[in-house]
Amino acid sequence: MMARLCRVLRPRGGLLLRERDSVFRLAGLAVRFHSTQTAPHIPGMEYQDAICTLNTLQTNASALEQVRRGRSHPQVQLEAMTGFLERAGLMVEQLDHLNIIHVTGTKGKGSTCAFTEQILRTYGFRTGFYSSPHLVQVRERIRIDGRPISKDLFTKYFWQVYGRLDETKAAHGGSMPAYFRFLTILAFHVFLQEKVDLAVIEVGIGGAYDCTNIIRRPWVCGISSLGIDHTQILGDTIEKIAWQKGGIFKPGVPAFTVPQPEDAMAVLRDRAREIKCPLWVCPDLDQYQTESGPLQLGLAGQHQRSNASLALQLSHTWLQRRCGPDQIGLLPDPENSSGSQAASFKPGSAMVKGLADTEWAGRTQTLRRGAITYFLDGAHTRRSMQACVQWFREAAAQRARSASGAVVRVLLFNATGERDSAAMLKLLLPCRFDLAVFCPNITEAAASCNADQQNFNVSVENMLTRCLDNEQSWRLHQDRRDEAPAPLIDGLPLLADRKTDTQVFPCILSALQWIAQGRDPVLTDPAQTVPPVRPSVSAKAAPLRDAAEVHVLVTGSLHLVGGALKHLDPESAK
Repeated sequence: MMARLCRVLRPRGGLLLRERDSVFRLAGLAVRFHSTQTAPHIPGMEYQDAICTLNTLQTNASALEQVRRGRSHPQVQLEAMTGFLERAGLMVEQLDHLNIIHVTGTKGKGSTCAFTEQILRTYGFRTGFYSSPHLVQVRERIRIDGRPISKDLFTKYFWQVYGRLDETKAAHGGSMPAYFRFLTILAFHVFLQEKVDLAVIEVGIGGAYDCTNIIRRPWVCGISSLGIDHTQILGDTIEKIAWQKGGIFKPGVPAFTVPQPEDAMAVLRDRAREIKCPLWVCPDLDQYQTESGPLQLGLAGQHQRSNASLALQLSHTWLQRRCGPDQIGLLPDPENSSGSQAASFKPGSAMVKGLADTEWAGRTQTLRRGAITYFLDGAHTRRSMQACVQWFREAAAQRARSASGAVVRVLLFNATGERDSAAMLKLLLPCRFDLAVFCPNITEAAASCNADQQNFNVSVENMLTRCLDNEQSWRLHQDRRDEAPAPLIDGLPLLADRKTDTQVFPCILSALQWIAQGRDPVLTDPAQTVPPVRPSVSAKAAPLRDAAEVHVLVTGSLHLVGGALKHLDPESAK
């Protein structure tokens, strides 16, 4: 299978690019940096030096293995996190002063946090926001007032925390926190030092055993839509996953959830009663009364409506507590909750504006570059892919109505980990793509690649093999597809219905440049060079050169979307 990938590339200078070795050279950045040694200090590169040191805490998937081993010993895991926090010079009690909003879920938790943070920032509060993963730069995970902390600030606080942990590791058996644990500690440190009014904290994986769950007294908790994901860690049924997510509930702390499947909802109710946590279900977004008509959302897609309703309840509850003791009576009665319907209310003007102004890169995001429109969404579960397909078909149809000729649809896809790529690809079939392109989450085949996007938890060989497997899955789905003709899809003047051509590339940049065919000026930078492709591969791109418009859906992985944004939005990498 590796040979097929190598045939994309034309030998240069008489050197025969042999099959797997040639692929590894093209994706050489991941091989070259596949090391846990701290990068040497380079003058003027203090931020990158910090990132390279941070990357030493990626230990070949051991972080996930630690979580799996610790599932039956959650208290031990949380005590270990508490120990790391204390070694960094912080106490768990200090986190109480961050006035935290704690949010978990399978789909939509990041968007919910983004809505919530924007609403409260619109009210004038100084906000902290911790999320994962990052798209282009690690510092995106830690935001103050909606913006990633600066490189200088990240570097300053990174070395403060890392230095304290490194100085004390000898007395603790040489232990250091894994990558996500370290960033969680760093976020708490930054928010305390920067004196935020509140911190919106997104759970990493699950809830009960997640390292963010050392939070003792959040002001309010939220659960977005639940589904099947991270099954090796959280369990393989919706009930097991709901149990894990409900682990963020705290005694007496208000909690809200979007409507869930009944089996999941029953578990959440049981968890809330067990923990003595008041729990309410959010109403539909159209139940909120406004003077200016339906609420407008800054994030596209029908699935964002439930996230927005959850954000309204979270921010409303936080504001009631912040207003002071005389406003406590406005809070719901915990004795009458246990999964009851939350009351809708009339959102204030700041709430209305906050929802409309929310931005969250890489989620239902559209970038237009002349004849090429990129649709980017980091959907990586079956439920989120269903939402992505609905959004893409509607958005692409609207964009194509003004097209002056034929529209070519292109899929750029990758999926990682244990996720069911075949199931997600099957959901994408109704989009009727003319071309399907697959590549690993390697930004470019050059050693100059940004250290922010290096991943040592999976080998290059595994990444490339997964791409070829994805291509094969797509072809099999096509072979089984219903033969019924469909000349018009969503009202778009698509090319004649036929089998999708497929192509695999060794990195994101080579895939994007092939798709763009020189029609995107951002991708024609002479510094962004990739090896030339064989004539047979170039011939496949004829529809891309001839079409009036090209619509590109980038999906399947947030890491893929982040790598694409690094090239499509160069400002995000500065």
